[in-house]
Amino acid sequence: MQALVIGGAGGMGQGVARDLIKQEQIEKVVLGDINTDPARVQEKLRASEKISLVRIDVNDHAGMVSAIRNADVVINCAGPFYKTAVAVARAAVEARVNYIDICDDYEAAEILFASDIDGAAREAGITVLTGMGSDPGTNNVIVKWYADHLDRVDEIALFWVVSIAELAGAAWDHSLHMTIGKIPQYLDGKLEYVEGGTGEETAEFLEPLGACQVRYVGHPQPLTIPRYIKGVKQVVIKGALIPSWVDRLIKEQKETGFLSKEPLSVRGTKVTPYDLTLQLWGTIPDNRDKGPFASGLKVIVKGERGGKQVTYTADIVGRMAPGTGLPASIAALMLQAGEVTVKGVVAPEGCIDPEKFLNALLQRGAKIHQTETIASMLQP
Repeated sequence: MQALVIGGAGGMGQGVARDLIKQEQIEKVVLGDINTDPARVQEKLRASEKISLVRIDVNDHAGMVSAIRNADVVINCAGPFYKTAVAVARAAVEARVNYIDICDDYEAAEILFASDIDGAAREAGITVLTGMGSDPGTNNVIVKWYADHLDRVDEIALFWVVSIAELAGAAWDHSLHMTIGKIPQYLDGKLEYVEGGTGEETAEFLEPLGACQVRYVGHPQPLTIPRYIKGVKQVVIKGALIPSWVDRLIKEQKETGFLSKEPLSVRGTKVTPYDLTLQLWGTIPDNRDKGPFASGLKVIVKGERGGKQVTYTADIVGRMAPGTGLPASIAALMLQAGEVTVKGVVAPEGCIDPEKFLNALLQRGAKIHQTETIASMLQP
């Protein structure tokens, strides 16, 4: 099996590659990136005979199609995905090669499901699996696992927290973009669009993260989960960047126009405030507290089983790169093994067997802290 990882020299792409090269069935992993400086690639990967590094530009459609045709699966880790996911998926469909991404931008998911890509992928007999990272990704599969153990699912809450000590490159673009404008949440049985960065509440994560203030963010799950878990009344997604000064500063920047994407004229030169602010975020944290090298997920699923109200929770804490890379790698292996049979555009909760996936994740060292709470054990 040969895998092509787009954005392969970045942190998330290397997280995928590190797991893939350990697998006996993997013969070759091509890291496709616009920046092919070998120094960007970890020594462990550079030393592997399975690894090669090639230049791929996601804006070069013909070049992508040609490169993808040589692979058995393409895994898109080139963010931000509101700029890249649709372009790479189109190239994969044209090349007739199964596609996976770790897309965490809702706009791309909207387009993938609503455009001609779905029908073209079905006709080509391939899978376009979007959102197969940690959030979205692992938490979607956990939601499906719990839903399968309930008679009815009422509410789903997905919370995440990421330390800026783990952020680099395109992740900063996503982190700012996801709070701008109206973003989707599934409330009272229908899709609503709320102001990004609002709806603040406290969520408890495993140590060393503890209590964090989370807010509405623009991720795909409110769009995808109701497609596959029928009858659910609420799907909310909230996140936070830590330390807490980061989200406070982003809120101030948003309110004062520093995240505007409308160009301004400054001394005769057109300047987009968002682009300038994004560049500055690459340096602002240098002399500030960056928090722990850890990120966390929390899944809360509420529903009914046997006439009783049941609440499931799952918590995971760990590093962002393996937490994002492992799910995509596992999904690629499941695809190649014929364990993902859905053709066309699909989200993880619509095609990934939760038991097989979670077993594979646990075998790789992941630890999931779970609870089940039943409202009352008393018979009426």
